[in-house]
Amino acid sequence: MTTDGIISIVLVVIAALTAIYLFVALLDPERF
Repeated sequence: MTTDGIISIVLVVIAALTAIYLFVALLDPERF
């Protein structure tokens, strides 16, 4: 696997985690 592939996968994972975090924060604001 190339470095570009690894970087793109890392960026996708970070974006997904951020989206999930924001989604949960919107659904359950009392938790934060």
